[in-house]
Amino acid sequence: MLTRLTPGQTRLERLRAVPSGTWARIGLAAMCVGAVIGYFAFPTYPTYDSFYALLWGRDVLHLHLPDFRVYRGPTEHPLAIAFGTICSIFGEGGARLMVFGSIASFVAVVAGVYRLGRLCFGPVVGWIAALLVLSRFFVENLAAQGYLDIAYIGLIVWAVVLEVERPRRGTPVFVLLAAAGLLRPDAWVLSGVYWLWCAWRADSRRRLGYLALVAIAPVVWAGVDAIVTGNPLYSLTATAGLAQELERTQGFSSVLTSLWSYGVRIDKLPVLLGAIVGVPLAIWMAPRRVLVPLSALALLIGVYVAEGAVGASVVDRYLLGAAVAALPFCAVSLGGWAMLRPGSKLRRVWILGATVLLAYGAVTAASTVSLSSLRTTLAYHEDFHKGLAAALANPGVKAQLHRCPLLSLPNNKLIPDARWILHTSGQHDIVARSQARADVGKGSHALANRIRRGSVAVYPLGSAVFVEAIVDVGDDARDQVPLAGFKRIYTSRYYAVYANC
Repeated sequence: MLTRLTPGQTRLERLRAVPSGTWARIGLAAMCVGAVIGYFAFPTYPTYDSFYALLWGRDVLHLHLPDFRVYRGPTEHPLAIAFGTICSIFGEGGARLMVFGSIASFVAVVAGVYRLGRLCFGPVVGWIAALLVLSRFFVENLAAQGYLDIAYIGLIVWAVVLEVERPRRGTPVFVLLAAAGLLRPDAWVLSGVYWLWCAWRADSRRRLGYLALVAIAPVVWAGVDAIVTGNPLYSLTATAGLAQELERTQGFSSVLTSLWSYGVRIDKLPVLLGAIVGVPLAIWMAPRRVLVPLSALALLIGVYVAEGAVGASVVDRYLLGAAVAALPFCAVSLGGWAMLRPGSKLRRVWILGATVLLAYGAVTAASTVSLSSLRTTLAYHEDFHKGLAAALANPGVKAQLHRCPLLSLPNNKLIPDARWILHTSGQHDIVARSQARADVGKGSHALANRIRRGSVAVYPLGSAVFVEAIVDVGDDARDQVPLAGFKRIYTSRYYAVYANC
């Protein structure tokens, strides 16, 4: 006799029959909707490096050479400047478009990590890896503030995915790595190693073609530097000098220590431990399929250590690529049991261990993660920018700027925001008081005298002081004290403006 299934069983069987690819498309669609909602719910603005990419892109749009020799200027990134040029077409909306690009890049990172986990270790591991990326609020926070690092990671992840799909795939992977190399020089090493991997079995003609693709990023980068500054190595030398000035350089042992501390900061301790355990498990379960993602992880860690050891800046964002590359291995620890035969003793033991790790992660997240703090950080970022725009748009402030068009800010942090708001093409009329103080220490009083003779001065107030005014080793609290003869002409929650015209 036949046994009729209950309605609940029928629905469950139908859900199980849905192909994993369909679930992936549904998940991607839901993530895109969530990203758009978040984009409008938290209208943040670009961070320091991204704002300069916008400014330099606007210069290019107006057929002007950008000025890379600005006070504490960031490293120029050719691909970011190209995107900034496109964003600048939309005027004031270009700043928000830059943030949208970063959020879209984050969606691409999640999709790429899912695809990588699924290809190497199955759909269960792919889903867990994607959820791990979505739960890294450190990465999401950077995406919401328009950091360029997110696009770089997306390009690296998808380059790895394409290589896993078809070993020695060649051109598409080289193109993605070249694009990543126009955002961060780290990718030059990945391109070079990948060329060695592909050249091993390629003929001479193909080797030369691949070598030309590898050369795109360093040649374009050096070419942009040479055209703008006359020095093809300007980005490398200027970045090293700024790292020393801001005391962001560390010795080799300190760089190795930062691997752990920054890894915990980005991925959190349970995830990092899961990744460490997941590496040997992945090698054991899928020795061939693990080769590419494991090599990418090792290269990204190696490049981070090598750069720090030779004197480059050592900051947490520079470990972001390796931290994201480690997530599929943590996903193996949590979901690799799905690769074992159902009902086996090892599978049951693995599930028990994964449950313990998941519980540890949940307890840690509950005690350390604060969604309200994240919302506050994003709200401040929006409020600080809009508050500065409101201050500079005040009729009294505009009248004083018309009389003496020199604007002083406490340091370099607000300079790109002010330039974007005031539509200035250069930095000559927007200066930092910290630079004037540093010049006085070197015996030059020219900038300090310019500020005293007649200028408009902006002073952050309240919480903005510790985000926009006193943030680096070169900042001095005395730059927050209004100079003699200056009168206050505007006050808001976050800014006060003084003038001496």
